[in-house]
Amino acid sequence: MSTTHQSPSSYSGQQALVLIAEDEPEIADILQAYLKRAGLRTIYAEDGRKALDMHMSMKPDLVLLDVKMPKMDGWQVLSEVRHRGKTPVIMLTAMDQDIDKLMGLRFGADDYVVKPFNPAEVVARIQAVLRRTMADASHQPRVLRVPPFEIDLEQHEAFVQIGGDSHSLALTLTEFRLLTHLARAPKKVCTRAELLAACLPEGEALERTVDSHISKLRKKLEDVDVRGIPVGIRGVGYRLWGKE
Repeated sequence: MSTTHQSPSSYSGQQALVLIAEDEPEIADILQAYLKRAGLRTIYAEDGRKALDMHMSMKPDLVLLDVKMPKMDGWQVLSEVRHRGKTPVIMLTAMDQDIDKLMGLRFGADDYVVKPFNPAEVVARIQAVLRRTMADASHQPRVLRVPPFEIDLEQHEAFVQIGGDSHSLALTLTEFRLLTHLARAPKKVCTRAELLAACLPEGEALERTVDSHISKLRKKLEDVDVRGIPVGIRGVGYRLWGKE
């Protein structure tokens, strides 16, 4: 199977770079052939871990991501891709079930294709998602501002603004992910299971691990005089603001 290694691209005309993450070589071959015919460039990963490595190094414009893959499954890969940025992702799944699609929505998938599929339809969906996401790209904020926080999503840096002063937070990657996830919807209650899946996708941690990371995040916020954040909701999970 040929793999096209080219420099990271921006979607221009039909020259977008698509990462195909699929553990069945026959399916990947068919997809590559159809995408090439449509003028799209492709790179290929046969497992989830390699897909993440290629996403980091090659900066594809879109990821076509199979749910069932070795080493890391599609949901884990999708969650990590979402933490890194806004790369559009279309999920490939053999399970045409609502629960499957709801999980994808929660993690931020842009579209779904259910196997068996028509390759021409996959190409059309990829082109539609690329047009939509690239048209919206100029409106995507790099910095998330939710008082008293200012979170730089590209540099993975977080600050607290108090009385005109800016205090940098020395957060671990997991703490940064938790703060960012909660800050995106500060009044929403996030369950421990949701936070675990969204912020600790690499391992097989237990839900109580979330409590430990939240506790450490709170301590760092208290050190800069921000208290009572995040708020614990008994028996459910956490939200950034609001009463317990």
